[in-house]
Amino acid sequence: MTGHVITAAAPAPASPAAPATPGTGTASAPAAAGAGAAPAAPATPAPASVPVTGGWATLSAAMTAEVPPIADRDDLTVSIAPGAAFGHPAVFVPALRAIELDGSHLKIDPADAHPARNSDRNNYPAVWGALVHECAHAKHSVWRAPLLAHPEVVKAAKLLEESRIEAAQIRRRPDDRHWLRASATEIVIGDNGGATAAAHLPRTTYAAAHNAALVLGRIDAGVLEESECAPLLGELESILGTDTLAKLRAIWREAHTVADADTAAMLELGRRWFDIVGPEPHATPVPSSPLGAAIAATAAAIAREVAANPVPADPAESAAAARQAAAATAEEAQQMAEHVFGDDAASGISRTVARTRTPLTTEQTAARVLARALDTAAARERATVKTTSVVPPGRVRMRGVLARQAQLAAGAIPTAEPFTRTARKTSPHPPLRVGIACDVSSSMSAFAAPVSSAAWIIARAAELAAMPATTATVTFGATVAPITYPGTAPAQVSEFGCPDKYHALGAATFALDGALGLSRPGATRLLVVISDGIFRTHERESAQRRLDAVRAAGCAVLWLAPNTGKRPGRPGAPTPLNGATVHVVTDPATTATAIARAITAAVRAA
Repeated sequence: MTGHVITAAAPAPASPAAPATPGTGTASAPAAAGAGAAPAAPATPAPASVPVTGGWATLSAAMTAEVPPIADRDDLTVSIAPGAAFGHPAVFVPALRAIELDGSHLKIDPADAHPARNSDRNNYPAVWGALVHECAHAKHSVWRAPLLAHPEVVKAAKLLEESRIEAAQIRRRPDDRHWLRASATEIVIGDNGGATAAAHLPRTTYAAAHNAALVLGRIDAGVLEESECAPLLGELESILGTDTLAKLRAIWREAHTVADADTAAMLELGRRWFDIVGPEPHATPVPSSPLGAAIAATAAAIAREVAANPVPADPAESAAAARQAAAATAEEAQQMAEHVFGDDAASGISRTVARTRTPLTTEQTAARVLARALDTAAARERATVKTTSVVPPGRVRMRGVLARQAQLAAGAIPTAEPFTRTARKTSPHPPLRVGIACDVSSSMSAFAAPVSSAAWIIARAAELAAMPATTATVTFGATVAPITYPGTAPAQVSEFGCPDKYHALGAATFALDGALGLSRPGATRLLVVISDGIFRTHERESAQRRLDAVRAAGCAVLWLAPNTGKRPGRPGAPTPLNGATVHVVTDPATTATAIARAITAAVRAA
């Protein structure tokens, strides 16, 4: 920014390290910076122009830690607080090796900002872009104007410096382009005196040339796109004319090729600019200025493009966030499982369990049949594994013997393994985990008895089967209640009623997930939901999220829906959730058979 490199002598810090080049330079230690070397870090942080306390101090320290790779120097201090930066969005003070940012542009609480996370910077792109811009000054604004240089020429050279340092920055760090684009609107409006002053800019050659250098110069620097700057481009051409604009464009394009420390070249370009544009005139502000409107339209177009294309999160950051979210979800599921299946829940009396009874002979037979079916489905053919070795047992391969002798003759360490043997190993089958959730709203009363029976049959079959298997059954209505517990085979069949009119399927899925690990790999997992799916909107949304989560983790979902005789889409027809394998049960007595088939199929597919 033309006024954003504070070149006047700055007040000395309380205990500063001596600057490499004290005084009024546009960058500290210009020779070292030009050579690409980073100066030594100051002993103490540079003092800010306003107090920096609390969350602002923490954020300032976090930004300071991120600056070295951006500016290619490790001696800079960043301060951000409301009112800082001497009235600009951001400034660089070379004498103090300091960058200041006006915290009033930060639209979030400073305590919520974590600039070390790449995607977090999307929450304050203009502020981060201003920081990158000042880092570009710290790295590339090395040339210093002599004290006796013409002030208007120096001013013009510093205007050309704006797009020059951004062009150099994105050549060195292409990924910084997004942030420089995000800050361009703040920079342009700030260099015009703020939003109010920009809206009243007079249509003078000086104002048009000034904005041409700021905006069109960034197009040629590779920061902005010509399409998004079209409103301003047309207005500038109408004020300057195509010939004058072409001369000015040639100057800033040449500036983009100037070396960081070439003072003479920058002052010569500033002189040529001043010869064309002249000094700033005393012009009266114009209400509803066409130039101001063009600047506002261009700024809005740039802001839309930046907002529509945020920087994606780093893969490591995304993975860490996913792990954190998964851990939080697992903890929540575990707490729900403890609430439903814990000791306190077991000692209580569920209002959905009407009574318990001794299992029927047919139920005991069905459990044994299902256990045998599970063992049959889990059976695997033995896998053939061939291994080689240096010593017996095994068959001798002459090729291996000859290779070993050749290695010994050559004086090399022998690596050939002439003996081979074949072993046939039984492939381990993964354990089985089955969770059953039954709707106990009044519309499901016909399924209460068969589901109670099915829950006992499956739990008993899991105990009898040779393969490791764990099952659990819950009912869901206004609350979630356990029917069978994980790892136990109940001696009695718990029969339940259907007294509710609510549907806490999301909580039921959470409880089964926490108890059985339906979202964790390493086992064959099946979730069985027995319901007509006629839920309230918020109940359905909550249940769908949980169903999607367990399916994404590799758990199969079977939905048993009653046959109500209503066509799909009509009132009263079953409406299962998306993503589940739906099986319409015509006869409630076949519920256990349908569940058993689904379990057997899941085991075979494992």
